[in-house]
This record gives sequence, C-alpha cells and structure tokens, in this order.
Amino acid sequence: MHNPWIIDDWHLMLRLLLSVLLGGLIGYERERKNHAAGLRTHTLVCLGSCLIMVLSIYGFSEFVDQQGVNRDPARLAAQAITGIGFLGAGTIMFTGKSITGLTTAASLWVVMAIGLAVGAGFYLAAAFSVVLALIVLWGLNILEKRYVNHTGEHMFTVTVDANNVSTEPMQQLLLRHGAKLLRVQFDEVTDHAHGIGLMRIRLTVRLPKATLVLAIAEQLRTMTGVTAVSAE
Repeated sequence: MHNPWIIDDWHLMLRLLLSVLLGGLIGYERERKNHAAGLRTHTLVCLGSCLIMVLSIYGFSEFVDQQGVNRDPARLAAQAITGIGFLGAGTIMFTGKSITGLTTAASLWVVMAIGLAVGAGFYLAAAFSVVLALIVLWGLNILEKRYVNHTGEHMFTVTVDANNVSTEPMQQLLLRHGAKLLRVQFDEVTDHAHGIGLMRIRLTVRLPKATLVLAIAEQLRTMTGVTAVSAE
C-alpha cells in the first residue's frame, strides 16, 4: 500500500520544477509591464511555497509512527500564507494621489497559493489557476482600458511671466476637456539669470481620462506668457 507520507525523488523534483514554470508564467506578465515584482520574484515565491508545502507534508515522515506525534500538513503552509504579506506590502506604493501595486501584490499571493497546490500534488488546480490568473491580468486589463473610465487627480505646474499672465485661458482649456479644477496655488519666483519675475501656478485637476494629460500640457505650453509646463 502506498504510504501517503513518502514521496520519491522524481516526483519531488517534478513538483519543484512545475512550480518554477507556473510561477514564471505569471511573473513574465508582470515583468513585461515593468512592475517591481517581476519574473524572478514570482518564480521564487512559487518555488519557495512549493518547497514549504512538500516539506510540511513529507519532511517529517520519520516521526509519523512516533507515540504522541500529531501530524498537521497544513501548519507550515499556513505560515507561508501569513508570511507572504510582507513581500506583497513591499510592492504597494502610495504616491499621494493614488495607490499602485495592489494587483502585483495580489498576483504574489496567488502565486504563493499555486506553489502550495503544486507542492500538495494538486497539479490540475494549480495549472488551471495559472490560466485564470493570466486571463485576469491580461484580459481584464484590456477590458478596463477599453470600457472602464478611470478618473484621477493630476497636477499641472505652469511657470509664467508674472507681468504677462492670464488664468482665464487655462480655465477655458480645462472646461473644454471636461476637467474639474480642485486646487490652485500661486508661487512667485525670480529668474536671476534673466532678472525677470516669474509665477508658478500649480493646478490640481480631476481628468475624465488619464490620456488627456499630455494634450492639456501641450496646449498649456503654447499659451502666451507660459515658459514651462510639467504634469504628474
């Protein structure tokens, strides 16, 4: 009768190799988009999770028949689920206007679960989870860009000649693009090289589409009296 607590070397290496392959597929998708956690990170997380699961199930097989020993194959796996949080948190960044990296953190969590599934021998579940994860990361991303209208806050910093400035054209420009003006800040600066007074105007706006940032910045740059424009 097959002992459920013992695994041969070939199956052990197969599980570790499969975890590298499956984790690498998701990591490659993140790498293509230049995320902080890319190919190597996802591959290592999946490999490590698989190894932890294998160790949890088979690593203490010699103690199974010992008196008073209570085996719990899920114990180490539970610690892996808890421990992945610090790695996922490292990919999340708060820029002051938005939070980025949540999807990558979630993909690391999924990759960890895939590694545990491979380590436990649930090959079909692990492989199908990779397919579903790639559909979510690729397919839903395309749908979001095409059908979901994301609004976001952006700041335009416009440097103008203090003696030749009018904010009316700027307001009209924002209205034409459907932008909502949230905050305005005026700062006087001096161009010591040319001995002229400048004013820096910071416009915080909410745009209906992120793709409007470049168009608005370009039109601001062509306005009379404007010497420099930056957008973020």
